[in-house]
Order: sequence, then C-alpha cells, then structure tokens
Amino acid sequence: MKEKLRNLFFKIWYWYISTIDKNADVIFMNYGYSCINQKLTLEPDDKKNRYSVQLYHHTATSTDIIEKDLLEVGCGRGGGLSYINRTLFPKSVIGVDLNKKAVQFCNKYYKETNNSFFQADAQKLPFEDNSFDVVLNIESSHRYSEPDLFFKEVHRILKPGGTFLFADFRFDFEIDELNKHLKSSKMQTEQKQDITSNVVEALKLASPEREKLVKKLVPRFLQNLGRNFAATIGTPTYNKFFNREFIYVFYIMKKNN
Repeated sequence: MKEKLRNLFFKIWYWYISTIDKNADVIFMNYGYSCINQKLTLEPDDKKNRYSVQLYHHTATSTDIIEKDLLEVGCGRGGGLSYINRTLFPKSVIGVDLNKKAVQFCNKYYKETNNSFFQADAQKLPFEDNSFDVVLNIESSHRYSEPDLFFKEVHRILKPGGTFLFADFRFDFEIDELNKHLKSSKMQTEQKQDITSNVVEALKLASPEREKLVKKLVPRFLQNLGRNFAATIGTPTYNKFFNREFIYVFYIMKKNN
C-alpha cells in the first residue's frame, strides 16, 4: 500500500510540475550527486542544476558514448539528455517518457540537432531489436509497475556489446529483488555502486536553491509536499536517504549477445 501511495504521489507531482512550470525552471527532476573528486566546469545555464547535472555526468561518462546511438528511458523534462547531447558528443539521442506533457515540453524546449522525444511505456518500448549502443535510465524505474519487464526490454533493444547505465533508489528491503530482476534480464553486471552518501551530500548542498524554487512555483498550502518531493533537508524523503531506508544504486551492465 505504501508503495502504491508513493507512486501515486510522484505521478501527481510530475503532472503538477508539467502544468505549473511555464518558464522551464524545472528541467531536472532527480536528487543529484556530489563527489569531492568530481569538479565539473559548467555552462552558466547548467550551474543552477549542478547536482542533478553531476548525476547525469557520473552515469553517462561511465562508458564511451562518443558517436553512439543513445536512448534515455524516463527522460522527464529532458535536462539530462540535453546536457549529454551538448557535452558528451553522442551520434544521436532519443528520450522517451510516459508523461505526455513532459514529452511535449521537451520537443518544444530543446532545439539541439540529432535529438528527438517520444511518449512511450518503458515496459513495452517501441523500438526494434538491437537498436541502441547505450540505454540510460536515471531515477525512473522505481515508479514502474513491472520493472523486470523493463530490464528485459533494455536487453532486447541494446545492440550486442551495448551498455545499460542505471541509477535509481529503492527501499533497503527491495534491493535484493532489484538485483534478481536485473540478473533475469540476461545482461552482465560490470560495476555496481552504492551512491547513497553522494546523493545525501547533493541533497544537502542543493536544499537552499530547491527551497527557493518551491516557494516560487508552489502555493503555500502545498509547499511542504513540494519540499518533500525535492527532498530538502529535514523532509521525510531526505530522512529516508539519510537513514538509509532508501538505498541509491548505480549499475553498469552489458549485453554480451
């Protein structure tokens, strides 16, 4: 029941942001990543989203994506895919999301070449077998009703030798099930990291700006919900990461055949 309520809350909140944010103040919707050894030089427009950008950078630079065909499943409002396209030089990028308004926003807002956005269900992707060199999925799969189907779809659409880059969180008691789902996909795990502490540090550092954004976009009577969604310091969501009730993991996986 708690899982269903959590997913319903996130679904409503994503819809709300897509409706209320007319000036593209919110183009990233992940919790972020901070590491003392990661010192990115960012363009001015990217600096306000530094910690969310750093999560994408950490994930996407874990394999060579130069001149590769890349798909992001769960692209949201497209900020991460735009950053990858502008700075890491893939051959092509496609973003898909179940939220129709998010896809409409992306197609209107991002004008870079070699990108496209479509509405699609992660558990039934509308692509041919062996279509992509890299599939990226960041902080999205925790909302899927059957994530095991998604992981099998990733295996299907990856080219032989292709790479799946995956970063997301689960309750601590769900990690074993996540590992079983990933193993059943027939992809091979090349690397696995627990990055919960990096996410907590990012949440701490990003909290002041996220508090300002909540006050700007959200009516006062909904601001506590907004803070919880943004996981600012002291909120129930932040505390779950801080106390490791939520575990945030990062995987690099390969399709061998």
